[in-house]
Amino acid sequence: MTGRVGVLMGGPSSEREVSLESGRNVLGALQQRGHDAVSLDWVGLSDIPDLLRRANVDVVWNALHGTYGEDGCVQGLCEILRVPYTGAGVMASALAMDKIASKGLFQAAGLRGPRWTVAPDEDAARAFGLPCVVKPSREGSSVGVSIVRDAAALAAAFATAARGRGVVLCEEYVKGREVSVGILEDRPIGTVEILPTSDFYDYEAKYLRDDTEYVCPAPLADHVAAHLLEAGATAHRTLGCRCYSRVDFLVDDAGGCFLLEVNTLPGMTSHSLIPKLAAQVGIDYPELCERILAGAGLNV
Repeated sequence: MTGRVGVLMGGPSSEREVSLESGRNVLGALQQRGHDAVSLDWVGLSDIPDLLRRANVDVVWNALHGTYGEDGCVQGLCEILRVPYTGAGVMASALAMDKIASKGLFQAAGLRGPRWTVAPDEDAARAFGLPCVVKPSREGSSVGVSIVRDAAALAAAFATAARGRGVVLCEEYVKGREVSVGILEDRPIGTVEILPTSDFYDYEAKYLRDDTEYVCPAPLADHVAAHLLEAGATAHRTLGCRCYSRVDFLVDDAGGCFLLEVNTLPGMTSHSLIPKLAAQVGIDYPELCERILAGAGLNV
């Protein structure tokens, strides 16, 4: 991609601050590589078309996270304005953000995940059984997610999830290791194990704490690692993702792999996993940003 690059960041979602960090890092990397790159800090819902037009950009490097930026909305706007953009297209973005839709597609593709159900109220969540994971169906970065081991904690967990976008889901609690697969240029590039000091890899562990450990490549038996790489690529393809994504799994003590979700716009912060995975295969941060830019296009 040549011409002016607009690095779109910020946005109105609960992940605004993370997006700003990702965007600033990407902007600096592209400028370092000699690109005419400018910052596009999206503040309000109504101003984004004017923001894109005033900047006179030829392509958007999408560093948004969460609602509107990651769920197909901004992708659809770019399609209408005929401005190429990085990351997944409209449909893949919407499917990945909607956990109900994506879980159905993963199951149809033969990809194993935790048992789950929609929980319209606390009684439904209680009937699902404990321990369980309670989460909103259309949020990212573990926003609104709780692990519930005690019935006394269920009401607070349900209320937290209900404040998020979408409906409330209950998932089977799988005791296991948290492992992610990185996808770049539509191919798996490696695995990383996340070792949070908190209960699980929540928002704080992902972006705010400095004591989360990352082991890359993840120390797994060869057959388990091979299965994760294949399953990650299959999940990426099943949703119709483009160029890059991050696919999250749990691996239990028996080596069983449980697919959690696909992140179509994974973070590009100092804590983020895709840059760590790329570095393991000899791709530094500026080159990673440039490779993602090369995959930009229009794709509903």
